[in-house]
Amino acid sequence: MSLLRTLRFIYTHPLNKKNKLKALQRFIRWQIGSRLLPGAVAVDFVAKSRLLVKTGMTGATGNIYTGLHEFEDMSFLLHFLRKDDIFVDIGANVGSYTILASSIAGARCFSIEPIPKTFTALIDNVNLNEIYEKVCCLNIGIGGENGQLKFTSTLDSMNHVKSTIDTETNFINVPVKKLDDVLGDEEPILMKIDVEGFETEVIAGAVKTLSRHSLIAIIMELNGSGERYGYDETVLHQQMLDYGFCPYLYFPFERQLQPLNTKNNNSGNTLYLRNIERVKERLQNALKFVINEIEI
Repeated sequence: MSLLRTLRFIYTHPLNKKNKLKALQRFIRWQIGSRLLPGAVAVDFVAKSRLLVKTGMTGATGNIYTGLHEFEDMSFLLHFLRKDDIFVDIGANVGSYTILASSIAGARCFSIEPIPKTFTALIDNVNLNEIYEKVCCLNIGIGGENGQLKFTSTLDSMNHVKSTIDTETNFINVPVKKLDDVLGDEEPILMKIDVEGFETEVIAGAVKTLSRHSLIAIIMELNGSGERYGYDETVLHQQMLDYGFCPYLYFPFERQLQPLNTKNNNSGNTLYLRNIERVKERLQNALKFVINEIEI
């Protein structure tokens, strides 16, 4: 993200609307301070939680600047999850969603991250927040078949399964499993799938999981990255509809949902829901959170 885009993102973020100057100050402090310190820094996150962050961690640093980097989706998770629910974080990165789910909401979590270096940062964040009894961390990829695949390893939050059009030269071999085999008889209620275009394969290996009545919400990245593997996201969208899910927008301040006719074309993620009345009841009755002096 360019400097101008980053500053615009910070300035227009809903959780910075009360004090845009303070948000820009956080950005400047981080840019200077992170270069003076030798490693990761523990920063305050939401409520009692903390996050270990170091320069170059794109998504994690966004939480420093804004409170919640992905405002609508992270707010949905906070409002939707309850204690001892099961949340599956596929493409967990350093664990921002995992921390919100387990440290704040009290949910159990399967946190899956294929890149060893990033996985180490994930483990560090789980340990920092003392949620190791609630979180099962797995250093694997998720796909349509069990086996092994090559992944890029130097692209931070953009690491992905190797494709035929990749110009990157640093690849690592990573074990890959079907989600159905990972979860077994577990009954998740919410999943987040952020696998840089490999979502079609994740869904292909999750037939049993997607058929479970417990699963009523999925946050899925759909930003065109599937094209690198020859996947058509309109086909994937139709698959989600066939499983009974429909796409929605979420408005955290109002706790309202708005149905969409297509995937969310104004965001990299699409929120898919079914059993909508149950979802609405959870959202309306959730606890309130204060972030950057703003209540959601």
